[in-house]
Amino acid sequence: MVVLVVAVMFAVPWWVLVAAPTGRSGRLYRVGTGMCVVGLLGVPVAMFFGHGPPQFDPAAIVGDMLLGVLWVVFVWSVIGAVVRGGLSIAGVKGVRASRGVALAVVVISVGLTGYGVYEARKVPQVRTVDIAIPCLDDRLDGLRVVVLTDTHFAAIDREDWSREVVEVVNAQRPDLVGLAGDLVDGSVEQRRDQVAPLAEVKAPLGRFYITGNHEYLDDAQSWIDYMASIGWQPLHNAHQTVERDGGRLVVAGIDDPTADVPGHGPDLPAALAGTDPALPVVLLAHQPKQVADASAAGVELQISGHTHGGQIWPFNYLVRLDQPVVSGLSRHTNTQLYTSRGTGYWGPPMRVFAPSEITVLVLHPQR
Repeated sequence: MVVLVVAVMFAVPWWVLVAAPTGRSGRLYRVGTGMCVVGLLGVPVAMFFGHGPPQFDPAAIVGDMLLGVLWVVFVWSVIGAVVRGGLSIAGVKGVRASRGVALAVVVISVGLTGYGVYEARKVPQVRTVDIAIPCLDDRLDGLRVVVLTDTHFAAIDREDWSREVVEVVNAQRPDLVGLAGDLVDGSVEQRRDQVAPLAEVKAPLGRFYITGNHEYLDDAQSWIDYMASIGWQPLHNAHQTVERDGGRLVVAGIDDPTADVPGHGPDLPAALAGTDPALPVVLLAHQPKQVADASAAGVELQISGHTHGGQIWPFNYLVRLDQPVVSGLSRHTNTQLYTSRGTGYWGPPMRVFAPSEITVLVLHPQR
């Protein structure tokens, strides 16, 4: 199935950028076709060696970049094919029209690739959102919750980026910080140096961490233990009551639904066991669709990531098929859900029309 999808993703650009503009003849046709064949074979091989059992970081970098470029070129080739069809209906036909469309697709794809790499690699923008919470103690008015999620420290070394993110987080003067999963792709041994700067995050009411689905691709428990060792509190189906000036709030966290490790997996009743029912609950849950359980349990606010906001347009429409929301603040019965677009990126080091974010949620009592 994966091979078939990759084949289709190469076939459309081949037709729009190679076959139609050259009339399927000549040197450019042969060279372009050869490049498509090499890519068709190379992408799966690089992804296997990079993300499969070999875990070879250089292959992951090559495969991820090729995959990102392929997605952009495929999307705009589809759009180009539609435009070419429209031109044909309008009476504009021939190789010259096909070459014009092909040139436009190439220029747009190159521009968006460069823009996408820049967006992914830069330190995320700060996004501040005010949220009214029922039953929140007046003494907690203005509580600042900084949200990080989907950092995905991986094959490309981002230790310096990690330090800059920490500086931005601390500049927001957070009361507490939540990291809502997908911290890394890889083992503690491989990614420790990139994650280590998070030890410098300062939040007087606590720094809380939950697992995402990607931790379970490696060794989730090792990452839980490592985060605890640098001063973060893992919320492995657990909660903590935080207090400021006598006002109290429950911060809870649950595992990702993909957890396949004995003793892991989302257990919201266990996470909320022993909480004061009069206190509002802020829940860290990696996937937005976990809000169904949160709503049934009467949770006031769920904080999630996972979607990356789609990461590379128009993938957000595919994400929406699996999740109730792609980004931003939404309401689900009596539960509010904030879905972050993520702080980092997965796979292709690109973000197109889905910028990363460091989120500051400012809580207020609901009047």
